[in-house]
Amino acid sequence: MVEAPQTEEGWFALHDFRSIDWDAWRDAPERERRRAIEEGEAFLKHRELVADADEGDSGLFSVLGHKADLLFVHFRPSLDDLSSIERRFEDTALARFTERTTSYVSVTEVSGYVSDAYFEEGPEEIDAGLRRYIEGKLTPEIPDDEYVCFYPMSKRRGEEYNWYDLDFEDRAELMAGHGEVGKEYAGKIKQVIASSVGFDDHEWGVTLFGSDPTDIKDIVYEMRFDPASSRYGEFGDFYVGRRFPPRDLDAFLGGETVPTGRAPEDEGAGHPHGEGGHGDEGSHGGEGGHGDDGHGRGEGHDRSGAGGGPAHGDHPHGEEAGGEGDHPHGEGDGHGEKGGSGGGGGDGASDEDIRGELADLDIYAGKPHGEDVYATVLYSEADTDELFDEVEGLRGNFDHYGTHVKTAVYEGRHTDRAAVVSIWDTASAAETAAGFLSELPDIVARAGEESGFGTMGMFYTVKPDYQTEFVETFDDVGELLAEMGGHVETDLMVNVEDENDMFIASQWNAKEDAMAFFRSDEFSETVQWGRDVLADRPRHVFLA
Repeated sequence: MVEAPQTEEGWFALHDFRSIDWDAWRDAPERERRRAIEEGEAFLKHRELVADADEGDSGLFSVLGHKADLLFVHFRPSLDDLSSIERRFEDTALARFTERTTSYVSVTEVSGYVSDAYFEEGPEEIDAGLRRYIEGKLTPEIPDDEYVCFYPMSKRRGEEYNWYDLDFEDRAELMAGHGEVGKEYAGKIKQVIASSVGFDDHEWGVTLFGSDPTDIKDIVYEMRFDPASSRYGEFGDFYVGRRFPPRDLDAFLGGETVPTGRAPEDEGAGHPHGEGGHGDEGSHGGEGGHGDDGHGRGEGHDRSGAGGGPAHGDHPHGEEAGGEGDHPHGEGDGHGEKGGSGGGGGDGASDEDIRGELADLDIYAGKPHGEDVYATVLYSEADTDELFDEVEGLRGNFDHYGTHVKTAVYEGRHTDRAAVVSIWDTASAAETAAGFLSELPDIVARAGEESGFGTMGMFYTVKPDYQTEFVETFDDVGELLAEMGGHVETDLMVNVEDENDMFIASQWNAKEDAMAFFRSDEFSETVQWGRDVLADRPRHVFLA
């Protein structure tokens, strides 16, 4: 008998498809339609705010074609949470104008191929990149304003081709090739794979998100030619649509194009994902990481590696009525954005707190809006040339996105490791990139996770004539740092493609230790001198 892999489950998922009774809508009095919009908007807004549970995510989508008009997607920790959401919607005035055309129930999952250590020794025994990837798979976020495709699928159990009769090695080999195809869509497609074995009519529910709907078509099309799909994949109905915010519900019902792009009245206050909602590039922590075992195995269809790296594991892709009040964590609380000037993190200091303290010291820390960028920084002990070749391939995919600022390899001067730095306009995009980058060879750490406080992000472009002097001055500052209490490590890292592009990475036991250095006369003198030798102002970034 073929042994079934171990699995671990995360959040439960409900895909709720609704059609609008347009005749009833047109015939209803204006006051009834207005009430339906208000109650529907309030209900959906509070689902997105996760006011009904301690954690989770929800999204509203328009659907094209005859199969449905609307799609509600809900991720919650328990089936009871989803059941409550279903019943609460039926209490809204909007519900009487809708009819459920179909639904799909599933649960997010990682399989036993993820790593022996994860299942045998526990999550803390695996590397940080893989752990973040797994967490992202088990507790996914839904990208804002993205096109969506949902379909259920199963693995074939026919007389000629039976996936479940194959040995593990055969399945692993098939899905390794499957995942290689999907790598071409890294950064283009984000996916959520949830198991429905025993829950619904198929074995998995697949949800693909992308900013370009043709990318969704292309990845499904290419995967159809792969043996893991052509021989062993069986599919249900496909649904396609686009996300829009609950505040645009009236526009949707009025026949307007959604999302409308109009600004929210409350500017995102109280959103559990911080100001601005989920971010532009969609993505969840570690989305795209190692895949389930780091070797491209994924038992199912179209496990793309897109938004997920190589495939593996048993996965298809390698205010008014209707609301429950404010978010349980209070206005503005929630995930937010990590770090301070240059990333910060670890001791609970907020961005604005650190900005203010640095501004008082005449240290530039970026502006609250309009020019901030977010960085993912991972350290590798691989050969720098080998690492650069790998990064160059990923960078080509990242460049497809307008939120991508730069991705580069920096070589350490005082440590035996290199840094891969990927800078983006949004925190969520940087977080998504982290998943792909964690696949790089010999990754040993991620900035911001090594100590109590990391002052990442002091990026410098030095005037060529001053490059040597700048490096020598850093060495002098390094001697001072070595004597500072609470200092762990600091290195000046140099871009392998441009010796005048550098950044300083520091690790401290606590924020107070770093701030003591920033207040020192030696640091002040260095900052003043830097204004003469730098080609531009230092760019302080935030760790995603």
